[in-house]
Amino acid sequence: MATPNTAPAIETGRIAQHRTYLMCRPEHFTVSYRINPWMEPANPTDTALAVRQWQSLYDTYIALGHDVHLIDPIEGLPDMVYTANGGFVIDGVAYGAKFRFQERVPEGPAFMEWFGENGFQVVDPVEVNEGEGDFLLVGSKVLAGTGFRSTGDSHRELRDVFGKEVVSLTLVDPRFYHLDTAIAVLDPVEGPGGVERANIAYLPHAFDEASRAVLEDLYPDAILVSDADGAVFGLNSASDGRNVIISPRAKGFEAQLRERGYTPVLVDLSELLLGGGGIKCCTLELRR
Repeated sequence: MATPNTAPAIETGRIAQHRTYLMCRPEHFTVSYRINPWMEPANPTDTALAVRQWQSLYDTYIALGHDVHLIDPIEGLPDMVYTANGGFVIDGVAYGAKFRFQERVPEGPAFMEWFGENGFQVVDPVEVNEGEGDFLLVGSKVLAGTGFRSTGDSHRELRDVFGKEVVSLTLVDPRFYHLDTAIAVLDPVEGPGGVERANIAYLPHAFDEASRAVLEDLYPDAILVSDADGAVFGLNSASDGRNVIISPRAKGFEAQLRERGYTPVLVDLSELLLGGGGIKCCTLELRR
């Protein structure tokens, strides 16, 4: 597994905040259909390798002091490992997912059942949305993606459910079909003393011109990631405000993070990328 840097946080000023995640062991992982440009059923997949790489990510979260809950994998639902798509959770309320493609539709009820059994208030979705894949909590705002999976109407529904400001962003590159493949949330919702200092990294060309203008205005200090690092799912990462778990192939992004005082933690999920997912895709944050 990746070995997290445990040097005192005072060295960088970045503060690691405790996180609680939901994950799903990829016991049934394979690529048997094609619903994104990364998937090619003709290419072989190695389920055992996918499980080992996933375990490394799980172990990394535990070593960093985070809590990880597990949802049981279901045979015939190979993409269930990408738990980020299973819903969006804030303050104990779980807004369920309603998948665009028929192959993934049964995942929605499975996740909502888990939320209900584990004490969350479940809101059934009306509009097509793919959970935290397209909805990212950044400080007091929710960035919401559309263009390939979640509909614009789901952004309105999201606003109605949580009562938060929702900022709509349009994705235009089919390789980056979920928002969490093109934006990484780096900073905690709150810093010391409750001061908001949310910031992001993003891939500019994944968005249309209007969305780029919005991001430039909201996050003038954001890290702009190269196409090369975006193409290895470098932005599909998880951060606790100090430690940022990223692909070891995103070399430029790794250097950018170090320059900003973050601690990159490298975890290889190359096998799961064959299904179009990475670190963040395998990680749904549970906010009580």
